[in-house]
Amino acid sequence: MAAPCKAPTCKIGPSILNSDLSQLASECHRMMDSGADYLHLDVMDGQFVPNLTFGHPVVKCLRPKLPKAFFDMHMMVQEPEKWIEGMHDAGADQYTFHYEATEDPTACIRKIKEAGMKAGIGIKPGTSVEVLVPFVDLVDMVLIMTIHFLRDRFKNIDIEVDGGVGLSTIQACAEEEGGGGFGCQGLNV
Repeated sequence: MAAPCKAPTCKIGPSILNSDLSQLASECHRMMDSGADYLHLDVMDGQFVPNLTFGHPVVKCLRPKLPKAFFDMHMMVQEPEKWIEGMHDAGADQYTFHYEATEDPTACIRKIKEAGMKAGIGIKPGTSVEVLVPFVDLVDMVLIMTIHFLRDRFKNIDIEVDGGVGLSTIQACAEEEGGGGFGCQGLNV
């Protein structure tokens, strides 16, 4: 069972895909030096989503250059269970997989925790937030690919907003809107 988090605080986790990938380590240092709380690493396999990014070898290269940074792995991959060991060995701190990508989310969460990482679960746009309810007590973070409001129902879970967060939308993500906003928890810009 996930330990309840304290009152929501704003955390900023920039995606490294917004970086100059030819200078990835220095770009990551720049983000952390600019006040990022953690780094969001989008891993795409070309199957679960059409794009292809990187795998655990890149994470393994970054880890010694950023020993204190928290690596939040956003695993947009089919069969996320197959990637857990490699990401753990590479130095990932949190492993967030998609509900839609596995046949057994509970077993995936258990495997992540057994590997010593924090576990997150995400949903794609169009998937009902309700599918996450059975897993909220098992995970450390919930990732919503579009703006859905969970804060009113689950006050003590980290909620990460991913996709389209920028200067024009960040304020709306951070504010309480009618009591149902995110409380500024885990914005991925």
